[in-house]
Amino acid sequence: MNKTTYRELLLEARDKLVHCKACAVCNGVVCRNNMPGPGCKAPGNVAQRNYEKWGDILLNMDTIAENREPSTKFSLFGREFAMPVFVAPLGGIPLHYGESVTDKQYNEAVVKACDDFGVTAFVGDNGKYEIFKEMMSCVGGVMGNAIPTIKPWNKEAVYDRIDDSKREGAFAISMDIDGAGLAFLKQINPNAGSKTVSELKEFREYAGLPFILKGIMTVKGALKAVEAGADAIVVSNHGGRVQAGLPSTAEVLPEIVDAVQGRCVVLVDGGIRSGVDVFKALAVGADGVLIGRPVVPAVFARGAEGVQIYLSEIQQELKDTMTMCGAGSLAEINRDMCRIAGR
Repeated sequence: MNKTTYRELLLEARDKLVHCKACAVCNGVVCRNNMPGPGCKAPGNVAQRNYEKWGDILLNMDTIAENREPSTKFSLFGREFAMPVFVAPLGGIPLHYGESVTDKQYNEAVVKACDDFGVTAFVGDNGKYEIFKEMMSCVGGVMGNAIPTIKPWNKEAVYDRIDDSKREGAFAISMDIDGAGLAFLKQINPNAGSKTVSELKEFREYAGLPFILKGIMTVKGALKAVEAGADAIVVSNHGGRVQAGLPSTAEVLPEIVDAVQGRCVVLVDGGIRSGVDVFKALAVGADGVLIGRPVVPAVFARGAEGVQIYLSEIQQELKDTMTMCGAGSLAEINRDMCRIAGR
């Protein structure tokens, strides 16, 4: 029986997408500073750097090991998942990718596909409260197996969204703190935007759920996140969409992992495009990864089915790489299994 591949999904999606070109590999080269769209802030090279720097991490192959089926099972906040790969939050789908898929349709497809596959999706906050509430219905539809990601609004707006998330049974809440650089938040300053450690502590306490801070790019920022009580951080530069001139997430990940010393879960996104990349991130020290842009063409092609096809390919690539590097479980993946080019 023929099995649809992710590359075939890309071909199906091309005529439905507007800004995204459904490239064979989403490496940030074609879209660059195409805004709105999947590109990033001028000069548009951060997304490309994210992708390229995973290539500088090389693997140490070792097949003198027990011949066994690798396990990709992963635990987060008391929940068991099929693998440490989650879908990153994306909002403004019609504006950024094409009007044939609404934000609600996108999130319904992604949340359902992730739940069926045995992982979870981070649900985006695109700036319009009514759309956020629509997306929360998707969370309720999978018994809370999704993570709402709230922008750093003013206190009242954040609390409203936390209330909505808890009402729908979300098992964790995320805030993409680097969203402070987005234009629509800047327009309503001083109440929305950057947050202090004490403000983040308040949000964590009010939520009463595992709290994830997304958009950490320095050791200093990671330590402040830990001080604020974050249960997890996502090493992320927002795909280069909020600030130019940033390093890649692959470059800063090792020092951040070393700095937090296991005091919180460390996730990472940015340029991760394969199960091999997932393995590299885990070998460097991440607990799990988020993948965003490549999921969009899968949804535009076949909805939830497309997302499952992509997740299946990622999982198989991860398993194959684990086998070739001698790791039978995620706990066995370590830095001895990789090397960083030039070091």
